[in-house]
Amino acid sequence: MAICSSRRSALFGFGSLVVGASAYAADRAHAATDHTVTAPGARKLAELVEQLRRSPRRRDFKTVPMIVHEPDFWDDEALRHVIAYQGNRKQVWDNTQIAGPWLNLMRNALNAQIFAFDHADYLAVSATHGTAHLALFDQSTWDKYELAAFSDIKFRTNTLIAPNTAPDGFSEFENPASIFGKSGNTITALQERGVVFLACHNAIWEIAARLIDSSRNPDQKSHEALAAELTNHLVEGVVLTPGITATILELQQAGFHYAA
Repeated sequence: MAICSSRRSALFGFGSLVVGASAYAADRAHAATDHTVTAPGARKLAELVEQLRRSPRRRDFKTVPMIVHEPDFWDDEALRHVIAYQGNRKQVWDNTQIAGPWLNLMRNALNAQIFAFDHADYLAVSATHGTAHLALFDQSTWDKYELAAFSDIKFRTNTLIAPNTAPDGFSEFENPASIFGKSGNTITALQERGVVFLACHNAIWEIAARLIDSSRNPDQKSHEALAAELTNHLVEGVVLTPGITATILELQQAGFHYAA
């Protein structure tokens, strides 16, 4: 598919779209950064980014049950916005391995959809579970619960949530050291580009069970309380779901294409 010269000039010549900051609220978990690098003309994606930024996230749980059945236990409003996304290119990625190529694959898809196929509003959603879900917890949780023990040996800390420092102007799109290259293979960098990371309540429950079974529960919390603490320490911008495999079906029913 060819990109018309006027659109290509606009895409590569303009700077990034910056979504303005607003005050943090106690019951909200905003995106990890208020700086968003979306393609010029990506109006629907920019609208979703703003909707998600404004959507409440509850992160003050004391306990959570094994099976959640009330929307207060997940990010219902934010998830509904994702499911209802009206862009004509939207893809859900089934990501399970923290040491796998999941972030690289999403970055490559994002680059090709925007720069090659001219789909500025392309939305990539990470349906995160398995060991990949460990990347959605903040560093304090990695330290307290020694989460590196459950990840690939190369992860001693959660480097996937490090702040993005790579160049991110659209004029840098051919720069291998920019956010469009391998430096962009982080959760933070992909969030800046509009990628949505979904968390899984079931995965959190199972991780809590592993921590208890391996005696990595220094406060001797109950399973329900430990799962709640893990939930409260999801990185900013993440959207909590009641269960990823079920949510994948909801996304597919809404027109999202499945990728693994």
